[in-house]
Amino acid sequence: MAEFVGRPFFSCRSCRSPVAIADDILSKKFRAKSGPAYMFTNAMNVVVGRTQDRQLMTGVFAVADIYCSNCHEEMGWKYVRAYDPKQKYKQGRFIIELSKIVKEH
Repeated sequence: MAEFVGRPFFSCRSCRSPVAIADDILSKKFRAKSGPAYMFTNAMNVVVGRTQDRQLMTGVFAVADIYCSNCHEEMGWKYVRAYDPKQKYKQGRFIIELSKIVKEH
């Protein structure tokens, strides 16, 4: 936990395992199954599930659900591939639902 000293981060709401650093937020304007979500450049302590094509609000993407590596709570998804060239910036990024995380200081 030394790397988080003085840096706000987000933890899994269920088990408090750290999953993302606040500095890695790219956007706060995403929607997920349970409501608002953030896009992060990186995520930690998550397991990436099987990749599948999914129709989302901005088009079809190859995505993989992500789960907390400690308690296995579904957290959101990772964009694996964007088929629309205008959406390529999402590739490799993580969407984490706000209902699944808590901000730590």
